[in-house]
Amino acid sequence: MGRSRARIAIVIFLTITLIFPARAAGQVGGRFVPAVAGYSYEFPRDHGSHPRYRTEWWYYTGHARTKSGRELGFELTFFRVGVESSAPASVNPWELRDIALAHFAVTDVGGRQFRFHEKLNRFSPYTAGARVGSLNVFNENWSATTTADGRIRLRAAADADAIDITLRSEKSPVIHGKGGISVKAEGLGYASHYYSLTRLTGSGTIGAGKRTESCTVTAWMDHEFGSSALRESQSGWDWFSVQLDNGTELMIYVIRKRDGSADTTSSGSFVMVNGNVIHLDRSQFKVSAKGRWRSPRSKAVYPMGWVIDVSPLDLRIELTERVQDQELITTGSTQITYWEGAVTVVGSSGGTSVRGLGYVELTGYDRPFGR
Repeated sequence: MGRSRARIAIVIFLTITLIFPARAAGQVGGRFVPAVAGYSYEFPRDHGSHPRYRTEWWYYTGHARTKSGRELGFELTFFRVGVESSAPASVNPWELRDIALAHFAVTDVGGRQFRFHEKLNRFSPYTAGARVGSLNVFNENWSATTTADGRIRLRAAADADAIDITLRSEKSPVIHGKGGISVKAEGLGYASHYYSLTRLTGSGTIGAGKRTESCTVTAWMDHEFGSSALRESQSGWDWFSVQLDNGTELMIYVIRKRDGSADTTSSGSFVMVNGNVIHLDRSQFKVSAKGRWRSPRSKAVYPMGWVIDVSPLDLRIELTERVQDQELITTGSTQITYWEGAVTVVGSSGGTSVRGLGYVELTGYDRPFGR
């Protein structure tokens, strides 16, 4: 009964802080600070946790090919949400200072199946946590850690689904935005510190539907931390990550306003073969959808089949969902319904045909954030 009541209390807290985030960025106080220009990144320190910021997540998405030829997509995400407190963490490690949430999903492309799992805990020495200064985040038996040789190991298991893979980054961390911040809305502090590892490669094992096999993997990692939420005029976002076979990568996010238009703060990054980054502002790209899909569970209507045109780079690509139903309804953790799915990519870059893989995230389609 005690654990059940604790979970109910946590869900209520998350509903207030994530779904109804009334605190304006400029009013962040207590132990939390806003994300503002001038932040100096340092690695591997910034792979770790940043408890001075209210919200933080480590996001891994990837594509696996098994020894037998099966193609699988996966998502493993860890969230940290800070609870207002002025006491130093060292006073009592059991003090409620941070909530830990996690999502794990597997897309079985050939089997046309998608399954997701979720966790909700408080930070404690045994249930969930995230180390400051280096990558070591866990939620019960799910984890993302740094190995002795500097690689990243991801582990998660739930029901018949499991991953245990080790990845190495082929490129240096990519910092998004300008001045060390990724702006999400007009106004001081409506931003996050956001970087990605845009080309992770490795191997391990993956299990889907009681069948575990060795596999090779290509993955993407996002790490984002800040203290603000969307503004009242915004309803959600569309996020795209693309890895092309010519060795380049693309990230774009479109913040949607409640009138259906794209916020001018929407932006992106194009990563060249050598790792150099080209910042893209809203005027430099166009995203459109060719179709729609209505969820039989949430009744949300999501765009499907995207065309991304980045005219200044002579880049035009089409993204197609590998399985249409890749929706997560996270009533047991973040209380957010969203579509996060594996996609295939075809198109042209500089007049040359390209192919690739990617992931797309769509939020705010069942209801706008803040409602």
